[in-house]
Amino acid sequence: MKKIILPFLVFSILFSCKDDKLVKAQGSQTPVKNEVVKDSAANDEVVVEEDFKNDFEILLPDGYRDDQGKNPANALNKDWVDLFEENGSYYLGKTDFTIEKGYDECVGDSIRSIVSKNKSVLFMDDPKLKLGKIKALKLTKNKIWPDEKLTLKFDNTDYVFRAEGKVLSTEKRSLDDNKEEIYKKVENYKLYLKANNGPEKLLLQVETFNDTFVELLFAGDIDNDGKLDFIFGANRDYEETRVMLFLSSKAENNEPVKKVSQIAIQFDC
Repeated sequence: MKKIILPFLVFSILFSCKDDKLVKAQGSQTPVKNEVVKDSAANDEVVVEEDFKNDFEILLPDGYRDDQGKNPANALNKDWVDLFEENGSYYLGKTDFTIEKGYDECVGDSIRSIVSKNKSVLFMDDPKLKLGKIKALKLTKNKIWPDEKLTLKFDNTDYVFRAEGKVLSTEKRSLDDNKEEIYKKVENYKLYLKANNGPEKLLLQVETFNDTFVELLFAGDIDNDGKLDFIFGANRDYEETRVMLFLSSKAENNEPVKKVSQIAIQFDC
């Protein structure tokens, strides 16, 4: 009897070890879900980029690579709204554009470029926007470095931006018009906004930049509600164009604005 039991026990132990190893191996391959990062200083929550979903699509007057036979530029049509500048003023109007086909040697595939007949800032797939001239601010400063503040006044409201982050280095750079600008290498960047005495909102955060930085591209009343809306360029790399649109009419909990759409265009090789 003992001779029968002993082999059986050895077999059971070996099988249990094998099964335990199988469970551990399967567990290590389980996909990790995207996490929500909570910032206690702003009492706000920032959803990681992969979780963000556009309220509506936006496009830039730029070139777009084909992706498995599809191209983002093909979505643009006459029903979209064009935010454009003309003689120092800004307007919302119907799109007026052509699509030019080309070839991207970096990736060895086709490219489609949106060529606008206007001086377009952004195309928006939101037909509810009211067409015509809109109120906009003339920006004298478009970069808000860590430990800096920027106040914009619009219809008796003060919009105060505040930036945090770590400055690793500072240098002077030459521009095309023989001027110079200060560039700072920054990490762990956060940009906040509050309107008058309302709550401060964390607009965006970027851990690292590769030879680029956040820029305020536009401030004006896009949605015609008497409050400022914003368009930011938030490129994380010099081979990327990333733009974010914030609208005040979509804001919740007495916050000044809400991010409603973003687009990122890669042009690396």
